This record gives sequence, structure tokens and C-alpha cells, in this order.
Amino acid sequence: MRRGETRERVRAAIVAACLTIIGVQAAYAGRADDTLVVAIEGEIPTLDHLYTTARDTIVVSELTDDGLFYVDPDTLAYVPLVAESYVQVDDKTIDVTIRPGVRFHDGSPLTADDVVYTYNWVIDPATNTNRGRLIANWLGSVERTSPMTVRFHLKHPYPLAIRDMAFSVQLRKAGAYQGADGKPDPNAEALKLNGVGPYKVVDFQPGKSVTLQRFEDYYAASPKGRPAIETVIFRTIPDLSTQQAELVSGTVDWMYNVPADVAANIGATGYAVHLTGPTLRVNFIPLDAAGLTGADNPLTKLDVRRAMIHAINRQDIVKYLVQGDAEVIDSACHPLQFGCEQDVRKYPYDPAEARRLLAKAGYPDGFEFELWAYRERQVAEAIAADLAKVGIRAKLRFVTLTTLNQARKKHRVPAFFASWESGSTADTATIAETHWSLKSDRNFSNDAAVARNMEAAARTIDPNERKHLYSEALRRIADQAYWIPLYTYSQNYLVSKDLAYPVPKDGLPRLFRAHWRPAKTSPAKAS
Repeated sequence: MRRGETRERVRAAIVAACLTIIGVQAAYAGRADDTLVVAIEGEIPTLDHLYTTARDTIVVSELTDDGLFYVDPDTLAYVPLVAESYVQVDDKTIDVTIRPGVRFHDGSPLTADDVVYTYNWVIDPATNTNRGRLIANWLGSVERTSPMTVRFHLKHPYPLAIRDMAFSVQLRKAGAYQGADGKPDPNAEALKLNGVGPYKVVDFQPGKSVTLQRFEDYYAASPKGRPAIETVIFRTIPDLSTQQAELVSGTVDWMYNVPADVAANIGATGYAVHLTGPTLRVNFIPLDAAGLTGADNPLTKLDVRRAMIHAINRQDIVKYLVQGDAEVIDSACHPLQFGCEQDVRKYPYDPAEARRLLAKAGYPDGFEFELWAYRERQVAEAIAADLAKVGIRAKLRFVTLTTLNQARKKHRVPAFFASWESGSTADTATIAETHWSLKSDRNFSNDAAVARNMEAAARTIDPNERKHLYSEALRRIADQAYWIPLYTYSQNYLVSKDLAYPVPKDGLPRLFRAHWRPAKTSPAKAS
């Protein structure tokens, strides 16, 4: 079929360009120098994760920073990191004991004072940290209860408090943001970071490179373990083909966000290893069931919405266009997320059933609507083509994300090709809170029952009750076809043949887990 042809054609020119520069013998300098060279597309303007949400900076921060808690990449469970243990005293109180022996990269020990300072800095509205508002929504105050213990006072029960401590708050030394003039300086850690992670920064060229060296005083009890590789260098290489060329020639050891077809083709050459694994990103299409764009909108009819899902060949889109470890979803969340109910109404590919439902709804000849999109044009066009086969004529409006967001807020978007990453969090709350609140402009259904369940699940720490609430809400979403659920994503990596890299379940790279493969010894030549 035509979609399958893209596997060999779309990136063929890039692959060919890479292979033409390979010499007779590649220079694999990574293991020899014990230096892992990482290629990234984006520029890193700051080292301080507290002041950016850029993905590449987060990847660096996993090496240079630690928070109180950590997400185990194999189980996706939250475990103590700088924290040695914690106790949920009641619905709104959490006591944390700090692990002894944790040191900042300048050699000073971490204590309760540093934790209190960090959290007070984060929730202070004047500091404008990237997650300050999120943390301040649930955290009332934090107090030192002993030199190595801290108590968190929550404003209300919040089941993701430990998640936020793991992902959003990297610990800083007390006074870290005090400038030379004694005034607060939010940029104090931007260029020279004093973290507590397994690597320390030894050189930073903003927008160009970051060089990290293994921190020899990193605490032995850390769940992250002691890194095997001494030096990690992040290099900004905006051009994808240049990244690949350097990988196969041996000057780069690791790259990610590689298109699946390109990764597979390069991997097949034997010059690099193609690795693939899941992420927590999902794609979907919200449908204007509430009639926000007009009460006579065909999408307000249940049979129309159900017909649209039946009309799209999601399996083939995943197989031929998305590829990798991606899979079709049926529920409005990622299957790996806590509370993501899978026993929901299913809509298999069935054009005949789609036509029947359209006729039942009063649209035997179909109808026309606008489908907005800002990414993955090829997939959006495939969706539009499938809908056209049953008479639903999608006028594809491909715009920038900013334009889409503005139009959605003005209720001008009847449906849009959406994507959500959930901040690498394996919990349905991270997708529910944004898309099903009655206050959210992403909510196209305005279903009060769904909103109540989602909000209630976000206000209880009882896991069984949360599962029940999510189950009820997600079953109703599927039954009412408020979304066209599409697929999960996979993360594709290309790595040096010398490098062993454990692929995480959530798609968040943790390069401190990488190590060199044992060197192969050549058999002695006969004299």
C-alpha cells in the first residue's frame, strides 16, 4: 500500500548522505577516551532546570541534579533519592528524612536547610521558576524539623506530591540564588551549576556544548548508582543528517529523537545500533461534542463521533507511518499510566460501520469540517484521507502551535490533531487535569460528570479510589467518543556499537546508566 512506501523513500537521501562520508575504518574514540559524546538538536541556554522546560536541558539535569525522589526507569515507581525515607503523616502532611552523605559539587554537605531554601525559592512568586506555580498550588509551607528532616504542609490532599518532588524540584544549596550584591539573582545557577547529581559541569558553552565529569564524591547509596563513564559531552548539532554522519564516523556516540524509518535504515547498515522504546506521549483528536464552534456542528452528534473513529485505519498509520514501538490506544491516556482504564469501548477500523452511523445521524453523504494540525503533516493527511473514504471531508488547516492555541481559546477549532507527553509521568492525572477540567480550553466535551471524577481523583491519595474514579471517567469518554484516540509514541535512538544503553520505559534518557561494551580482542595472527 502507499503508506508503506514511505519506509524506504522519505529519509533515503539523508541515509545516503550519511553513508557516503564513512571512511574505510571508523574512529571509535568514545571508549578509548572514556567520553560519551551526545548529539542534540536544540541549544542549551541554561544549566538550571528550575528555569527551563527544554527537553535537552532536562536530559542534562538528570546527570547534574538530584531531587528528593527519583523515578525508577524500569518500574516507573517513585523511590527516595536524596531523601532516605518519607512518611505520609496524613492527607496534608509529609515528613522527609534526608539521606546522609549527600554533597554538592563544591564539596559542602546537603542538609535540611538546603531543602527548605530550595522549596521556599521555588514557591515564591517573585522568583518565576518554571514549576513554581505548579508547586505552590499544593504546597503551603515547608519547615526544618531537625538538621536532616523536613516537613511539608500541603494545602490540600495531592496524590502527585512525590511526583512533583521527583521531577520538578532540583535541590540547590542555601543561598545559591544570592547575587554578589546580596540581592536575589535567578540566573545565579544558569552558567555554573552547583548540583548534587552524579556528574558535575566542567565546561559550558551556551548554545554549543556542555561537558560533564563524573562526580567522585557522589553518594554511594543513590538509586542512580555510580556512573560507569567518566565524561559526557553534549554537543548541539541542529542538522539531523550531520548528527547521523558523525555517529557512523565515530565522533558522536548517542543521539535520540530519530525518525523511526531513518533509525531502522541506519541501524541496518551495521555502522550504529538502533534502539527503540516507549514514551508516555500519546496522540489523539478532541472533537467538539459540546458545540463550542456552533450548536449545529455535526460533531455534537454521538453517532458522528463514533463513525469518525471507525473510519480511521489507526493500525496502518502506526505500522507504516509512526513505526517503532508505537501502538494504537483506545483510552484517553497512556496504557503505562496509573489509572489508565483499558476496559473501555473499542472502535475497530470499519468503514462500513462508519457509513451506517453517518446515515443514522442524518449525514448519508457525509459532511465537511476543519481539522487543525501543527505537527506530523503526513499522519494528519492520512487521517483526512481515511475520513474522506466514508464521506467526511476534512479541510486540513496546518498551522503553528501558537496559532492553534489562540484559535482554540476563541472556540474556532472543531477538532485538532493533538499530542501530549504528560511530563514523562506514569499517572493519568497528568493528562486528565489539563484536558477534562471545565476551566480548560482543551476540553471540547464540557462533560460535568467526567470533570467531577477527574477532579476528585486529583484530590485523594487513596490509590483504589483514584483508580475507580479514573475508570468511570475514561469509560464515559470512550463511550461518548469525545476523543479519537490514536496511538502512543516510541523513542528511537542511534548509538555507537561500543555503547550499551538501557532503554527506559518513559522515554526520558538517563545517560548515567550507559556503559561501554567489553572490548573485543582480535585473535592473534599466525606468524
